[in-house]
Amino acid sequence: KPIYDSTSKILLLGSFPSIQSREKSFYYANPYNRFWKVLESFFQTSIGETPFEKTKFLLEHHIALWDVIKSCTITGSSDSSIRDICPNDIHKIINDTKIDKIYTIGKTATKLYQKYIYPTTHIESIHLPSTSSANATMKLENLVDEFSKYINTDSLE
Repeated sequence: KPIYDSTSKILLLGSFPSIQSREKSFYYANPYNRFWKVLESFFQTSIGETPFEKTKFLLEHHIALWDVIKSCTITGSSDSSIRDICPNDIHKIINDTKIDKIYTIGKTATKLYQKYIYPTTHIESIHLPSTSSANATMKLENLVDEFSKYINTDSLE
């Protein structure tokens, strides 16, 4: 399920949960994925380890989190194997919140957002680099710098 409330101002969209995220029923559960570390560095705070703490952090910072894909056929956690895509319907989130910016995390999320979701929302997404350990060319500090270029923390308070 998506994480959001009526005060959410931005929406972060991944492509589809990894095996570990699906098993643990929570976003970015693979300990090698740097998503939560990027947010901790970006906001200069400790988020916590539990899904409750992470959800609380997102909502306190007016961040909604979900995935572009509702269901698909996938081999393991490999985005390159994704096929038979059924996208999520993000209209309810958009209509029930104050979201004015959508960010897609990784090339696959960006490509799939443009193909499946943009034609119905007409809201451009802003591409952010993948936080996956498979994106080894990006160090943590580079990821934080890239997020900082596009997300204004002052506007989330």
